[in-house]
Amino acid sequence: MSQPGRARDVVELILGYGLIMLVIWMPDHLQRILSPVVLVVTLAVVLARGPSRDELGFGRRGLLPSLWIVPAAVVLSTVSVLLAKRLGTFHPLSDSNVKHVTGYILWTLYQQFLLNDFVLPRLNRVLGSESSAVAATAILFAGAHLPSPWLTLATLVWGAISCLLFRRYRNLYALGLAQGLLGLCFAVCVPDALHHHLRVGLGYLRYHGTPPVR
Repeated sequence: MSQPGRARDVVELILGYGLIMLVIWMPDHLQRILSPVVLVVTLAVVLARGPSRDELGFGRRGLLPSLWIVPAAVVLSTVSVLLAKRLGTFHPLSDSNVKHVTGYILWTLYQQFLLNDFVLPRLNRVLGSESSAVAATAILFAGAHLPSPWLTLATLVWGAISCLLFRRYRNLYALGLAQGLLGLCFAVCVPDALHHHLRVGLGYLRYHGTPPVR
């Protein structure tokens, strides 16, 4: 796998992250048109370097050792649901059909791809420090979830944790599934009035939903 110069890394980061933020702050009808374009662009930028499946985290490398992440997410989600029920904030998903849930988990897997295959390695080369790269990647990940305050805080923490776990195991499957489980848990445990159906950007500001769960 070739090692590009820092200037190219900076340009690709600005291009990729800039496109992501642009789409996030667009109206829904434009998001539906441009989101696939951004997906293809970021995927093409990563694949242009010729990485292997193991380097990307889609191989067998680290898969078995990383599987503990999924039951850990299940336990954390279960505890959170029980606590939310006691506090009276638990509520069902607004759309709980299999297609919607499956699509959401696939989306969280792609988010992990963007986080660990697109952003993290480029920041690592630009900053020259793995710890600084992890911190900066987590900040950018959280920034993509503004202006939702609780979701921004949650993704800041999870962004750092998932980067550290990826560095250790180099596998995305468990991380993507765990993020999906934790995201669904967040959706049902935190009142809709606070996270607006997990919307971010312009969608968060334009949300008009049900009043808080009492």
